[in-house]
Amino acid sequence: MELSWLEDFLALAESGSFSRAAERRNLTQPAFSRRIRTLEAWTGATLFDRDTRQVRLTPAGERFRPVAEETLRRLIQVREEVREVENAVSTTLRFACTHALSLTFFPDWLRDIERRRPVGSIRLMSESLALCESLMHEGQVQFMLCHQHPASMPKLDPRSFISLPQGDDVLIPVKAPDAPGELPGEEGARLPYLSYSNESGLGRIVVAARAKKDPPLWLDTVFTAHLATALRAMAVAGRGVAWLPLTLIQADLAAGRLVRAGGGEWDVSVEIRVYRPRHRLAAAAEEFWQSLL
Repeated sequence: MELSWLEDFLALAESGSFSRAAERRNLTQPAFSRRIRTLEAWTGATLFDRDTRQVRLTPAGERFRPVAEETLRRLIQVREEVREVENAVSTTLRFACTHALSLTFFPDWLRDIERRRPVGSIRLMSESLALCESLMHEGQVQFMLCHQHPASMPKLDPRSFISLPQGDDVLIPVKAPDAPGELPGEEGARLPYLSYSNESGLGRIVVAARAKKDPPLWLDTVFTAHLATALRAMAVAGRGVAWLPLTLIQADLAAGRLVRAGGGEWDVSVEIRVYRPRHRLAAAAEEFWQSLL
């Protein structure tokens, strides 16, 4: 058994795609597939159902997943504790933050905290929510900042992770001033839609919130990306409607580069939260958390 096999297994379980998981693990797809088969040979069970369009866990895989997550987490935790004993743990605070928040929320949030106490060195990894979640599971970061909505929670087990609210935001459907149509669109005249990819946390929220809306929306997906900044650029260029965080587009709305694509009933209110593992962190990280409390 190799630790990397567990990381491969969890990457595939989370992404549901051999190609996306291989890319995340910086491997070619054939090499990644061989490692998954090696793990299955070691367990003596088929862990993934490959007969469906999206790769899914078998019952054996579902049983193995929490064990793999806990084993990986405990090993990384022990490694951190040993390093701290040997004074090898840096005082650097390690954050994972979704792209939009790293540009709009994180700098001012950190400045406000520094008014109360010195923070020291920071390492920020700006990624999609899916990758931020992986970094938290793997113990590569101590904290994660993300948007959250009751209908779409981050994939972090509350038995192992805790969080605190740090602010609010709202996802607003917007378009260029000269772009035609308004929500909800019409069956015979669908609105061009700029969509988030599956890796995006904002995408998960929009899909979950739209599922509860009535009447239905008539949209035609013409562009997909996991970065809100990419969707913003396409919306400003007049390519369609996108749900974008107010923290990202305040200046665009004020300058008239973007306008609402519908009434306020289509807005999606979200919370900004910071997550950490429940187990004890290095002293500098624990002091930072206490300052948030």
